[in-house]
Amino acid sequence: MDRLLAAFDALEATVDSPAERERVRTARRAAVSAARNAGVFGRVVRGFDRGDLAEAFLGCVLFGIPMFVEGGTNEVGRFLAAHPPLLVGTLLAGVGLVIGILYVADIQDVRVQEPFFGVLPRRLVGVLGVSFLTAAVVMTGWGRVEWGTPLLALADVAVAFVPMSIGAALGDILPAT
Repeated sequence: MDRLLAAFDALEATVDSPAERERVRTARRAAVSAARNAGVFGRVVRGFDRGDLAEAFLGCVLFGIPMFVEGGTNEVGRFLAAHPPLLVGTLLAGVGLVIGILYVADIQDVRVQEPFFGVLPRRLVGVLGVSFLTAAVVMTGWGRVEWGTPLLALADVAVAFVPMSIGAALGDILPAT
């Protein structure tokens, strides 16, 4: 908010006419009012409790249902199982996307509190864990994976995991509870 207000101040200093200055002031007031009334964005997100876990679960299920019923998930899984470096890359890309959403994209001010082992953020572990576990359980329960071929099953789960983890990250931080 401070950066936004500073930008309005700089803009106001560059305009020439009183009418333009008034338009900048009006825009500034509207932005401040919108920020106060928004309530969702701009909060500091701390900790990770069962409410956050439930939000992450909901987000991952919403993004995951199409992955569970779409045959393309298994086609891509077969390809990744045949190319293990790409499977590892896919899993790393999923983790990287979640880190980007939670900590880099600046969607919310997400703070790390009480990390596991002093290093692993609880929110990151929770979002990734609920996504992977949900993908594995639902795909197994719905007959989408066969664990008799573990690499293929892992690849199928990984394909569903990536979009599910994105949904979990967004589901967790967007409500900002």
